[in-house]
This record gives sequence, C-alpha cells and structure tokens, in this order.
Amino acid sequence: MTPSSSAAAATTQDQEKPRTHAHKTEKLDHVCIRFAGDSGDGMQITGSQFTNTTAVVGNDLATLPDYPAEIRAPAGTLAGVSSFQLHFGDHRVYTPGDQPDVLVAMNPAALKVHLGDLRERGVLLTNSDAFNAGNLQKAGFQGNPLEDGSLAKYQLFKIPISKLTNETLKDSPLPTKSKERCKNFFALGVLLWLYQRPMDVSLAWIQDKFGKKPELADANTRALKAGYHFGETAEMFQVTYEVAPMKREPGTYRNIAGNQAVAIGMVAVSELSGLPVFLASYPITPASDVLHELSGYKNFNVHTFQAEDEIAAAGAAIGASFAGALGVTTTSGPGLDLKAESVSLALRAELPLVVVDIQRGGPSTGLPTKTEQADLLHAIYGRHGEAPVCVIAAKSPGDCFYMTIEAFRLAAKYMTPVILLTDGYIANGAEPWKIPAFSDLKPLKVNFRTDPANFSPATRDPATLARPWVKPGTPGLEHRIGGIESDYNTGNISYDPKNHEKMVRTRQEKIDRIAQDVPPTEILGDKKGKLLVVGWGSTFGAIQAAVVRSRAKGLSVSSVHITHMNPLPPDLGGILKNFDKVLIPELNLGQLLKLIRAKYLVDAIGLNKIQGLPFRAAEIEAKIEELCK
Repeated sequence: MTPSSSAAAATTQDQEKPRTHAHKTEKLDHVCIRFAGDSGDGMQITGSQFTNTTAVVGNDLATLPDYPAEIRAPAGTLAGVSSFQLHFGDHRVYTPGDQPDVLVAMNPAALKVHLGDLRERGVLLTNSDAFNAGNLQKAGFQGNPLEDGSLAKYQLFKIPISKLTNETLKDSPLPTKSKERCKNFFALGVLLWLYQRPMDVSLAWIQDKFGKKPELADANTRALKAGYHFGETAEMFQVTYEVAPMKREPGTYRNIAGNQAVAIGMVAVSELSGLPVFLASYPITPASDVLHELSGYKNFNVHTFQAEDEIAAAGAAIGASFAGALGVTTTSGPGLDLKAESVSLALRAELPLVVVDIQRGGPSTGLPTKTEQADLLHAIYGRHGEAPVCVIAAKSPGDCFYMTIEAFRLAAKYMTPVILLTDGYIANGAEPWKIPAFSDLKPLKVNFRTDPANFSPATRDPATLARPWVKPGTPGLEHRIGGIESDYNTGNISYDPKNHEKMVRTRQEKIDRIAQDVPPTEILGDKKGKLLVVGWGSTFGAIQAAVVRSRAKGLSVSSVHITHMNPLPPDLGGILKNFDKVLIPELNLGQLLKLIRAKYLVDAIGLNKIQGLPFRAAEIEAKIEELCK
C-alpha cells in the first residue's frame, strides 16, 4: 500500500545526516518541545513538520496536537491559542512529555496559557514583535513579561520573527498578510537548526503543498531557510543540541496518526478479505479525518460515502453489510448516541457492522477538540433492550491499524456489530510505525452461504453461534431478516415469550464466546506483587512510562493493558487476585473501574482525570508511590 499522505517515511538503514556546526553541541537523550501561538499562526503545521523531520532522523516520538474548537477564535485571545507538543528521544518514548523543555510562544496569549508548564531553566523562544500593547492587553498582562524580569528563571530568547520574515520576503509579490503567515516556517527553521534537524523534509513538503502556487512555495521556502540561517549566525545561541537516533529493528517506518492508521487498516481489511469496505460517515470532530484519509485510497476496493446525518450513515453501512460488503461507520461523542438504534438493528439482524468511535469531551457538544474516555459504558450498554455488542479499544496511534483489522475480523466471524474505541489524543497524535509486510498479516476469511440444501437463516455455527451470511439474490437462499424478534429454529417472526428469552440469551452467549478469541493478557513486571495498574485505550503510554520509572525505583508494581473491553479477557480475574491493590487510571469518572469492581469483586482504586488532556506519566507515578508506601 502507498500512503496517500506525504507523512515522512524512512528506513533505519538509511538516515539523512544533519549538518554540523561550529557551535558547542550538547548531547541529550530526549527533548520535549511545545509550539504555541494564535490559531492562525500555523502551529499544527509547524509541529507536524518538525515531527516528520524527527521521524526521518530516526528518533522515537509521541505528539499532542491541541487546538481550539472555534473555527476562528478572536486573534490574540487566550481562547484562540493553538499548540503542538512533541516528545522525542534516543529510546522508547511513551508519551508526548510531562513538561516541555522548550516553549515557542508566538504571541502573549500563547505565553500566558503555556508558561506554567515550562520546566525551570527551560528554553523560551518568543516572537518579540507580537508583544505589543494590544496583544498584551488581550492576554491579560499588565506589563511586558519580556522586559520586566518575570521570566528570569527561563532561558529567554527574544527574536523579532515577524520583522525578520517580512525583511526576508520584502521583494515577494505576496500581499503583506500572506508574508506574515510565513513566520511559522521561520520559527521552524530556527528549531531545526537548534536541534540539528535537516530542512529537506519540510522543503519537500512545501513544494508538494504549494507547488501550484510558486509564489507561496518560494516565500515559505525562503522563510524556512532564513530561520535556519538566523540560528546559525545569530550570536544569541551558544549551544546546539543533538538527540541520537533510536536503535530499532530493521524495517521501513513512517510517522502515523491514529486516524490515518484506522483508514489504512480499512484498506488492509479489504485486501485481506477480498471484499469491498464501505465507509459511511457524517463529518464530526475528531472522526472526520478517517473519512478524508480513506477517500484518498480509491484505487483500492474501498468506498466512502458522506451521509446527511449520523443515522443515515449507520443505516447505509448496515445496508452494505446486508449486500455482502464490510460496512463501517465512524463517529465521535454525540454521533454514537444517534447510531444506537441502528447498532441494535444490526445486532438483531445479526449482520457484521464496525462502528469506530473517536471519543471526545462531552456531554453534548462538550469539548469537541479535546480528548476523553467517557464513552466506554455507552459503547457496552447504551442501547434499548438487551443488546450486547463486542467492544474493543486501541492503545496508540499505530495500534489503531491492528485494532481496525481486529474489529472487522470479529464482526465477520461472529456476525455482530463491533465498536472500536479510540479518542482524540491517539487519533490526532502521532508516532513512528513500522509498516508491516502484507504477508505477515493474518488473512481475514469470510464465508458466504451458497448451498441451498437444508438452509435456514437460523442455523448457527456451533463454535461462534453466528448465523450464515447470505448475499441477496443467491438462488434458493431467499430469507427474511429485520428488527422484529425471530424464531430460534426457523428465523420467522415470533412473539413467543420463551423464544424471546432464548434469543436474548443466545445473543449474549455469542458475545461471551468472543472471549475465546482474546489473546492472553501481557503483564509488564512481576506476575504477583503489591500493586497492579490496569489501563485501557490511550492511557497506555502514560501508564507504561510511570510503571517503568516506578519499578526502576524498586517499587513492587506491574501493569496490564486491556484492549478487549466486552467481553473482558478470560484470564483477567486470575491476574487481579495476585496483587494486593489495583489502580485504574482513566480519562473519565471511573467507568472501567465500575466494570472491574462489579465483575471481579475487587476493591480497585480509580485515578480519574477529566480535563480534555491525557495523563502525564508523573501523575500516575505519584499515585503509584502513594499506594506502594
């Protein structure tokens, strides 16, 4: 498969060498950088380009894009601040970082919002031109922090980025506002030089993005080079920094975000199964990118359909599955509410349907651009009647690829809806991902019933309890399916009370049997001890980092991470009993906590955060230390 995006890809055997400089070089094992500015300052592009370059250099990395929900918040205000955080190193990086080592603040509002997170003696790089009276007032500053000594505990670098960008482009035919917008590439150039990153990746991206508008391509190219050479020639920088590549197993890697991985997973599913994948969706943040991404793979057997609403999207996906394709619909937050009745229909009709829910902060519109894990109980229980479905969850951007394949595999094998949970953090965040060989992926076998002998739509596979999947129009296999209860033996409509109970119990048993497909639970650390940290979804990185650091201090702590949420892993109960205490960090008020307590009668302890932001490893590490005392 050839990715449709221009995300960086590189092999570990062939890494481009950055330029060397006469400045003193300090070697670091990891760095955390946060780019912050107005929502129109291009911070997401700046962060993405630094990320793609870092991926090509060979560092491990994790990112956290963070932007306002408003399409265009008032310029210069706190509500309009957009940021992008990148953590990279020469070793395994689990999270986007707890505290930035470097803060790039393009205006006073960005400084106001993010300064509290910058570590003491951290590098603070500012666009001094933006610190005028008007912007300072909008941000709530009484004076200019660049001049009043209040930033003395940081390494402050005041660079007139706007002025230098305009001087660089003074002979460009672009209007003044367009020239001003190039300042993000000037800032990017400075950072690329400071951390010995090559410009080639960003220069290639500029040509690809603006190639049809030569004046824009030229302006951004010149701004990038000007920033790079400013860093090289300005006397304010006495030190540059080097972070060596991470030693990886040989292979081809690319930088991938969770939504990209979901889309590529759908392409893989089509190739593995030999069936068309039909994605029907209604645009909603942060799920929309899956639809956008998949639409770029039209040369494969995948089809995208933008429906008029969430209900129509789910209905179209069910129709595709009825016709013999693999139907899928994507959504976020409120959209899952609207799809609930359709999921019940697919459950009752016993058709494979995949629903990808990229969770966001709620309720209602809530925090549409922020992350949360608050849809778990809704995914498992949020339908009328006894309507059990399979629920699984991805743990990282790269894992979204494999869990997408797993969702389709389970849906087709058990003829049931499967809900795949990701969230805004891993959907928009990125990490290096080793592109698998297609031959290493397990085939996704789908068997359609074609033999009319002794056919009944109520026949069930003895291992999975799945009914036969029949394409409409198959001779001799005409049958009725729908939302009304059917007879267990014939498939005909039935209102018999005892039959209804039998069907309810059969559908529950079918979901329960999915546990036989759940792999053994992996334990990080000892199999017995004082404390077990249990996670699911996007808490994976923060938990891993916290447990690794805590074990290095000699604390008796282990962790497990659950990917199959309903049914839960069959060996989980035995694992829980081997530890004195159980800690469950979640970006909600304790939803997995409730399930664990109810099912296993374990007095688990919750660590809960509902701020629209992922956990910091330090937050979990502090709780581990408290419980291990």
